Amino acid sequence: MIELLKGEKDLNTIATENNIQPNLLRNWKKEFLDKASVVFDDTREDNLKEKLALERKEKSEYAKKVGLLTKRWFIILRQKKRIKKYQKGV
Repeated sequence: MIELLKGEKDLNTIATENNIQPNLLRNWKKEFLDKASVVFDDTREDNLKEKLALERKEKSEYAKKVGLLTKRWFIILRQKKRIKKYQKGV
């Protein structure tokens, strides 16, 4: 693949040597060249950090909700046991 990017070898030659369809190799090259600049994009790292911070915040909020719902569930179970106990006593 490096030979193709450097222009050292022809696309068809590389495809034949590696038993790869030329169209596949052509698509790989195009995709690589289209996205290569992302590696050097400083804003990408900042965007990822912001996204990670947001995901952590959401996760924390979900954990709080789960905790609250669990607490409510145990309260309901406790009340249900008291009602059954009361009904048996009546």
